[in-house]
Amino acid sequence: MKSFRRIVSDYLTDTSVSFQDRSFIVFSNLILIALYAAIPFGIIMREPLSATVSTIVGAIAFSAYVYYVFKTNRIARAKIVLSVVVVVIFLPAMFFSNGGALGGAPIWLLLGTIYIGLILEGRLRIVMLIVNAVILVTCWIIGYLFPEVVTEYTRGQNYFDAFAGLLIVGAIVYTLIIFYIRLFRREEKEKNIHRLFEQTATALANAIDAKDQYTHGHSTRVAEYSRKIAEHYGKSPAECDEIYQIALLHDVGKIGIDESIINKDGKLTDEEYATIKQHPVLGAQILKSITEYPNLIIGAKYHHERYDGKGYPDRLKGDDIPEIARIISVADAYDAMTSKRSYRAPIPQQTVREEIVKGSGTQFDPKFAKIMQHLIDLDSEYEMKEKIGVQELAGKNELYCDEFRDDISEGILLGPAPTIKHIALKSSAINFKDGDASPAMILFDSLDGRYHDNPIDMKNLNYFEYATLRFDGRYECEGARRITVSTSSSDRENVEEVKKRSTKYYIDAVKVKDHIQIKIDDSKTVVTMTIALPDSARYAYIGLTGDNCKIYDLEISTEEEYVADDYIPRIAEEISFIKNWPVGDVPNIQMDGYRTDATEGIPVRDGMQLIFHTMSLPTARLIWHTAYIDLFYSADKKTSGEDYREYALIRLDGENWEAVGVAENKMNVNMRDNFKGWDEWKKANKKGFDCTVSFKRDGNKIVTTTDNFGIGLNITTTILDDAEDVYVSLSGDQVALTNIRIITPTFSI
Repeated sequence: MKSFRRIVSDYLTDTSVSFQDRSFIVFSNLILIALYAAIPFGIIMREPLSATVSTIVGAIAFSAYVYYVFKTNRIARAKIVLSVVVVVIFLPAMFFSNGGALGGAPIWLLLGTIYIGLILEGRLRIVMLIVNAVILVTCWIIGYLFPEVVTEYTRGQNYFDAFAGLLIVGAIVYTLIIFYIRLFRREEKEKNIHRLFEQTATALANAIDAKDQYTHGHSTRVAEYSRKIAEHYGKSPAECDEIYQIALLHDVGKIGIDESIINKDGKLTDEEYATIKQHPVLGAQILKSITEYPNLIIGAKYHHERYDGKGYPDRLKGDDIPEIARIISVADAYDAMTSKRSYRAPIPQQTVREEIVKGSGTQFDPKFAKIMQHLIDLDSEYEMKEKIGVQELAGKNELYCDEFRDDISEGILLGPAPTIKHIALKSSAINFKDGDASPAMILFDSLDGRYHDNPIDMKNLNYFEYATLRFDGRYECEGARRITVSTSSSDRENVEEVKKRSTKYYIDAVKVKDHIQIKIDDSKTVVTMTIALPDSARYAYIGLTGDNCKIYDLEISTEEEYVADDYIPRIAEEISFIKNWPVGDVPNIQMDGYRTDATEGIPVRDGMQLIFHTMSLPTARLIWHTAYIDLFYSADKKTSGEDYREYALIRLDGENWEAVGVAENKMNVNMRDNFKGWDEWKKANKKGFDCTVSFKRDGNKIVTTTDNFGIGLNITTTILDDAEDVYVSLSGDQVALTNIRIITPTFSI
């Protein structure tokens, strides 16, 4: 019983437990007390022995079930089970065996409504309230029409049963009210304390980052990335919040390091590097006095340990490194690579991904490195990076363009989601040389989202220029297929001019597949430019520049809703790599980016095969620009459908992603003798080949196998939830899949 009381107490004091779950705990215990209290009242009333015995049996059975629920942590299921038992069995039994409308039953029936209102939520609550109302009305009708089925206890005007029911139910309601008043007061107090701690921790983190002119916001970003990794790993909300707070203070030890070392532009000496390596130990010493949050020390002391044991300060290895520190290590390295440093610009995200892949199993815990890779794949608009001041003006508040292209903003990303980007800016002439005195934009793509004119950088960062667009409608076409321009009168009201010859421009820009539309409105004329790109796979950035002008007061916002596929009138034929290829049992699909399309789910059958032709797009350059195999469940067989659960995402290059908590995956990747290296493998993907994927299914276990150009994959997926239907869908990144055929053991479609 001490164990049971401790379990109940832990649930009631744990703020991470939901309101409904704690209500279930309180209510269940009150019902237990009420059931045992009803036994002596029944004896006093001289109720039939059968009624007393049934009450005793019910109380014992309910006690055993509640104890089992707490021990096995199956509260979610228990809430549903007990709501059905209370409404469908317990309350009708109470009504007919305790005097019906003339006894205490009507008062007891209130418990069903109270239970449903406090314990359940969402549609289940509504359904059970309706069921409860129907059953209660039915009981009253039957009791009225057939009084002989009701056991009478109120003969001789003895209303003791009704009084007992009122007393017990009233005590339950009173206890619930008192409990919730105290609960809310305590939670408000805890929230205030937690809020104070968060504010203090954030202030301390800001003070840490302020010491290093190149790490503004580093601690906050690492904390956010750490929380995301923890969420994808399946940690509870309370655990994710704790990891965020720990990661927020991971660099607190830098307070004790001299600023001259932290901000040194050149390479550190051995002595200076040894000093820097002391910040984990200093951080642990600073945080050890915070006894209420003992885990804070973990992030500060161990975030520079390496999975292979070559880190510092204690050279811990593998699982000897605390799990929280292994999470922070990946997040810290990611932010360090994607942020600006004194000796380099931010590293492109795709290059960072490759570095994390290389560090998996050596610098990083493989499972957390894989989650970080997955987060990068999902970050299609590159939100996970350092935001420096007015980023789009290269960290400056103004651009001064004496000559064309001598000052260019950082790239403003269009897409990949088809949403309208709103850009407002002011421009004024800064001198009056012969020629233009107006702003312009460069439309380009590069891995780091920046303009480049150095041939080496252009090659290394895949710089590709589409066009130069001037705000008056003139243009220079570089890599675009076609550009059209039209003008119309503006319906915008005249705007305030800051000073003579100053103009405010309103720009709406959107990318839909391989077309871009840019509208430039100066409150007099609207210039609409439509640009047909060479393909749909490349990204598109706007770099602001101009001639003899100053650009300032830049404002950028993005609409949330997507525009329709036909929002931009086509000026060139759509680039398709699937149009002229044969179609199999499933429509052909083309992925211009990470999982931008997918086939509808195909039920996985034992012995089934999928045969399809896969070809990477001309823009593909990385090994993960290939086909993906997705094992999942959803109500409508679509990867974006209701109740979507992903069990495994298998890439032909051998990587696998699994959703934590719903499946377990065991993956074997074999490099055959005929594997000629990744460069040859990428060439084969560019050329295209026929791929065969085979499936074996035995209950909740699915084995997926395929062998392509020397890479043999064998993945065993064990489904952990109760889904009977499992579907497979084909997708990918910068790849075209055609002639998709489904082969079953008995027949082919």
